[in-house]
Amino acid sequence: MNQPAQSWGRFGSTTVSAQQRNRVLRNTYWLLALSMLPTVLGAWVGVATGITASLGGMTGLVVFLAGAFGFMYAIHKTKDSALGVPLLLAFTFFMGLMLSRLLAMVLGMQNGTSLVMTAFAGTAGVFVVMSSLSTVIKRDLEGLGKWLFMGVLVLIVGMVINIFVGSPIWMAALSTMAIGLFSALLLVDLKRIVDGGETNYIMATMGIYLSLFNIFQSLLILLGLMGDE
Repeated sequence: MNQPAQSWGRFGSTTVSAQQRNRVLRNTYWLLALSMLPTVLGAWVGVATGITASLGGMTGLVVFLAGAFGFMYAIHKTKDSALGVPLLLAFTFFMGLMLSRLLAMVLGMQNGTSLVMTAFAGTAGVFVVMSSLSTVIKRDLEGLGKWLFMGVLVLIVGMVINIFVGSPIWMAALSTMAIGLFSALLLVDLKRIVDGGETNYIMATMGIYLSLFNIFQSLLILLGLMGDE
């Protein structure tokens, strides 16, 4: 779990803390940009080979959760070592691979390419807005993060239920909920970096990446449902 922001003493510590926050934020953005490359590669491999085409329903969810949580555990354990960055990049490749099934379905639509680009633009827009808010909001958002985590658990339960129900309306509602939850989590993670509460850029990158991934995926689902003939 991320630790709350540390308090800083006197005698020039404010300058030091500002330098550290800027360094973590800069390294996080660089690593986040780098992580997009294996994500795109994983998505391309999945779409081109169809390797994830059979991963639907409960099987797909189990594989996704097992792989994602396995990678997240390994990244947490190696966050202070040289293995942390390669593991994070391998994780983003896996996430791109898991996204490929949805991408293939949307790209198979008549206006699939424009839907994917719209989802990407929407995700980028959310990131810009939350980045701006994180620099102007003065309130500590750590308490909000705990409630949002509970919301994510509820979201996962809803996803499991919908596997058996198979309702497009329910899926649209879950996707809308996910966009709101992960947009707020993105703000919390960015604010934590700005406040100096997260000093490890690998963990910071992973948190921001997960929020952006889920926002993009949820937007893609919504756009796909609306564009499905």
